[in-house]
Amino acid sequence: MPDGDPLVRLHGRQVECERLDRLVASVRDGRSAVLVLRGESGIGKTALLEHVRAGASRCRIARAAGVESEMELAFGGLHQLCAPFLDHLPRLPEPQRDALGTAFGLSAGGAPDRFLVGLAVLSLLADVAEKEPLVCLVDDAQWLDRVSAQVLAFVARRLLAERIGVVLAVRGPDLHQELAGLPELEVGRLSDGDARALLDVMTPGRLDERVRDRIVAEAQGNPLALLELPRGLTPAELAGGFGRPDARPPAGRIEQHFLRRVRSLPADAQRLLLIAAAEPLGDVALLTRAAELLGIPASAAAPAEAAGLITIRTRVRFRYLLVRSAAYRAASPADRQSVHRALAEATDPGADPERRAWHLANATAGPDEAVAAELARCADLAQARGGVAAAAAFLERAAELTPDPARRGARALAAARAKHQAGGFDAALKLLDAAELSPLDERELARAGLLRGQIVFAARSARTALPLLLKAAERLEPVDPGRAREAYRDALHAVMTAGRLPGGTRFADVARASLATPPGAGPERNDLFMDGVAVLATEGYAAGVPMVRQALDAFRTGDLTREEGLSWLPFASRMAHNVWDFDGWTALSARLAALARETGTLSVLPVALLLLVSNRTLAGELAGADALLAEAVTIGEVTGSRFLAQYAALLLEPWRGREAATRRAIEAVRHEAALRGEGKVETATQVASAVLCNGLGRHEEAYAAAERGARHPQELGGPFIRSLVELVEAASRSGRPARAAQAARQLDELAQAGGTDWALGTSASARAQVSEGPAAEALYREAIERLNRTEARMVEARARLLYGEWLRRENRRADAREHLGTAYELLGKMGAEAFAARARRELQATGEKVRKRAAEVGTTLTAQEAEVARLAGEGLTNPEIGARLLISPHTVEWHLRKVFAKLGIVSRKQIRTSLLNGAMAVA
Repeated sequence: MPDGDPLVRLHGRQVECERLDRLVASVRDGRSAVLVLRGESGIGKTALLEHVRAGASRCRIARAAGVESEMELAFGGLHQLCAPFLDHLPRLPEPQRDALGTAFGLSAGGAPDRFLVGLAVLSLLADVAEKEPLVCLVDDAQWLDRVSAQVLAFVARRLLAERIGVVLAVRGPDLHQELAGLPELEVGRLSDGDARALLDVMTPGRLDERVRDRIVAEAQGNPLALLELPRGLTPAELAGGFGRPDARPPAGRIEQHFLRRVRSLPADAQRLLLIAAAEPLGDVALLTRAAELLGIPASAAAPAEAAGLITIRTRVRFRYLLVRSAAYRAASPADRQSVHRALAEATDPGADPERRAWHLANATAGPDEAVAAELARCADLAQARGGVAAAAAFLERAAELTPDPARRGARALAAARAKHQAGGFDAALKLLDAAELSPLDERELARAGLLRGQIVFAARSARTALPLLLKAAERLEPVDPGRAREAYRDALHAVMTAGRLPGGTRFADVARASLATPPGAGPERNDLFMDGVAVLATEGYAAGVPMVRQALDAFRTGDLTREEGLSWLPFASRMAHNVWDFDGWTALSARLAALARETGTLSVLPVALLLLVSNRTLAGELAGADALLAEAVTIGEVTGSRFLAQYAALLLEPWRGREAATRRAIEAVRHEAALRGEGKVETATQVASAVLCNGLGRHEEAYAAAERGARHPQELGGPFIRSLVELVEAASRSGRPARAAQAARQLDELAQAGGTDWALGTSASARAQVSEGPAAEALYREAIERLNRTEARMVEARARLLYGEWLRRENRRADAREHLGTAYELLGKMGAEAFAARARRELQATGEKVRKRAAEVGTTLTAQEAEVARLAGEGLTNPEIGARLLISPHTVEWHLRKVFAKLGIVSRKQIRTSLLNGAMAVA
C-alpha cells in the first residue's frame, strides 16, 4: 500500500504496533504467538491486521474473515483460512485427512469429530510453516461460525514450537466466548490529539477549526469515524460548520456514511455490491454467474472499485467490512430476495446443496412449503458437515417458513431438540415455546414436555427438571409408552443426580412409578437397566445391583444407535460407578465421550467428560484427567454452563493435594449447589475436603467432612460410598475406632453386593484399618491383591500406603520400607503429591534415606511434559504422541527437549529408565 494510506499510518497506535511487531519477530524466531485484538467497530483492528501483513516479510500470510450471514454454516471460516493449503492435505495422517476432507466437503462421510478436525488444522498449518513462518490473520472473528471459532481456539491453545502466529480481530467489548482465555489486546479509542492529527492529514482542503473539533467530538476517538464523517460533508459544511450533530453511536453514523456512498453508485454497481454482500465467501466465479443471471454487466464493478469500496481479483474483498452490511441494508427486501435467488440458481446443487437451500430460504418473502421442505431435507446434510448445530439452524429456518401450523410446530419441535443437543439451551426453550403454540396433537405435546424437562436437566438442575420429567412421563403413558419409559429413565437419573430433594419427593416414589410402566419397545437391556435401578431404590442396594450389572454388560457388548448411545449412556456410565464396575465405567464413559464429540452433542459431552475425569483420577492418570478438565472448561464456555467443569475440578484437585485449588472448587460448587438445591452436590464437596485433608494428614478435619458426607445413605451413589472410605481412615486416625468400624461395616455391605475386585479390595482395605494383628495383615494383602487386578491404581497405591504405615507402627521396618517405597513411587508418578509426601515421611521414620523426587528438587515436569515423556517411553513416535494428545509433532519435540534438560538425559531410550526409577514428578 502507498505510504499515504490510512491503514498504514496508524496515528496513535505505537503500543499496539510494537506488540504486533514482537509477535511477528517471535514467529520468525521459531516461537508460536497468538493475540486477540478486541475493540469496537471502526477502531482500527483491520488496520492493525494490515500492519502485521505489511511487516511480516519472509512469512506466508493466511487470511479469513467472519461473515454474519454465514454464522450458521459450519466450517465456513475455517475453509477460508485453510483453502490455500489444501495441497498439503495428503501429508496428514489418514484420520485427520478424512476428518478435514469431510468438513470441507471434499469427501463424503459422517459428521467429523471436531477435535480431530482441530488436530488436522493444527497439523496442516504446522506442515505449511515448515517451509516458511506462517501468520494467520482473522478479521471479524465474532462472526465466525461456532465450529470454526472452536477449532481456531483449539489450535491457538496448542501452538508452542511451530513457526505460526495467529492474530484475531474481534468486535465488541466482550470476547467471542470460544476465544476466551487467549492472550488479548484491547484496541482503545484515540486521544483527541492523535484524532486531530489524523483528521488533518486525511482531510484535503481547508477544515474549519470548529468543524474539526465537532468531528473529533462526534467520532469519540474512533479512527474509521474520523475518516468517513468528513466524506459526507459538503465543502461548505467543512468550511462553515453548518452540519447537524447526530445522536447515534459511532458505528451507526459510520454505516450511514457508507450507505450514502453505496447509494451514490449507479444501480448496477449497487446490485453487484449486494451480490457480493449476500455471498460472503468471496467466490468470484459465483459472483459472476449470479450477476449474469441478473443481467448485470461486468463493467458494473468499476464504479464500486473506483470508490474504494471493493476489490475484485482472485477473491472478492470489501475495502471496509462495514461496507458489506451497508451494501446489504441499502437494498430493498425485494432486491435482496432476487439476489439470493440468483445465488441459489448459480450454486451447484450437487456440490453444495446446503448453501443453495440457505440462499433459497433468504430469497423467500413468506411461508413456502417447498423451501421449508428443502431446508428440512438438507438438515441431515448440514449435520453430516457440521454436526447437530448446523442441523438446528436449518430446522429452525424451516419452521419459520412452514405455512401449515401443525407441520410448523413439528419442525419447531425438531429444531428445539437439535438446539438442545448442540448446547443451545436458551434457543431450544424458545423454539419449544413456539412449537407448543402450534396445534400439536397430544402425543407431540407430551413429547414437547419431555424435551423441556431434558433441557432443564442439562441447563439448570436435576431438581428443577424432576417435576417436569414426571409430568411428561404421566402424560406420555397413554399415548406413547416407549417415550414414557424414557421420561421415567430421565426422572430416575435426575433424582439420583440430585440426591436429597426438598418437597418430599423420594427416589423410591419415582422408582415405583417407573416399575408400574409397561416395558418399552426397545432392546431388553433398556428395561432391565431401568428395572434394576428401580429395584435398587425400592428393595435395597443388594437386590438391584445384579440386574444393573447385567444390563451394563449388555450396553458394553451390544450395538447402540447414535440416539441410544446419547440418551442411555450418561445414566448407564454413572450407574457403572455406583455398582463398583470400574471396567464398565471406563468403557461406557469413553464411548459416550467419543459419540458426543463425533456428533457435536454439547449437551452430553460435559457429562461424559465429568465421568471420565473421575474415572481417570481413580485410575491414577491425573495428567489425563487434567486434559479432560481443560476440555470441560472449554465446552462450558461454549454452552454457558460452567458447573460441570467446576465439579470436575472438585474431583481432581484434592488428589493432587492442592489446597487452594480444592477450596476454590468447593466454594464454587457449593454456591451452585445452593442455587440448584441438590443434596448430592453438597456431599461431593465434603468428600473433596476429606480426601484433601486425609492426604495432608489432617485427620480431624477429614473426619468432620467425611462424617457430614456420610449422613445420607439414601443417596446410594459414588459420593456416599467415597464418604465412607474417607471416614474409615479419618476416624481410625483421629481416635474414633468405633465409628471407623461402623463405617467399615456399611462399606462392606455395599462392596459385597458389588462383588468386584474394586469393591472387595476397597472394603478389605477399610476393614484392615479397624482390625489388628494377623487379621489386619491378611486384609491389607487381600486389598492390594484384589486392587492390583483392577484399573483403580490410585486406590491400590493408597492401600499400599496404609499397609506400609501399619507395618511401621508394628515396628516391622524392613517390610514397611518395601511397601512405603512402592507407594511413594506410585503416588509420586501419578501426581498425588500430598499422599506421596505422607509416604515419604513414613519412609524417613523407618530410617530410610529417601532420594528426593524431581518435584522436590525444583525439576518438576509439567503435566503435558510428563504425558509426552510417558508416551515416548512407551515407544510412540512424535506424530503418534501428537495425535494422542492433540498437539503437533513439533510441539512434542519441543516438550521432549525440555524433558531431556530437566531429567539430565540425552535420548528417548533413557526416558523409560527415568520412569522406572521415579525420577519424574508432575507439577
